[in-house]
Amino acid sequence: MTQLHALVVYVPVDHVDSVLKAIGDAGAGRIGDYSHCAFTSPGTGHFTPLPGASPFIGDVGSEEQVPEIRVECVVAGDMLDGVVLALRAAHPYEEPAFMTWAVNGWR
Repeated sequence: MTQLHALVVYVPVDHVDSVLKAIGDAGAGRIGDYSHCAFTSPGTGHFTPLPGASPFIGDVGSEEQVPEIRVECVVAGDMLDGVVLALRAAHPYEEPAFMTWAVNGWR
């Protein structure tokens, strides 16, 4: 059995559906006989684009606060690289904020 990973990504509100579809189609969120399983919660992203950045939202040097959705799901280890590629392709940000870590599985 492959190692299970947790994935968390922060997505601007208007792009949540497309990112969820992309990562689900790539294999994220498979639990038993279900696919595209995820949990979402609202929040606010804070960032300041530095010189050299090409921000999707905001201007270089200006602090931004953006309504975002936190997306959480599980990913089988053998699908993780493909899911991250799909996430990066579907996410509008130049540098999407996401984390992955190995988990022991569902109990």
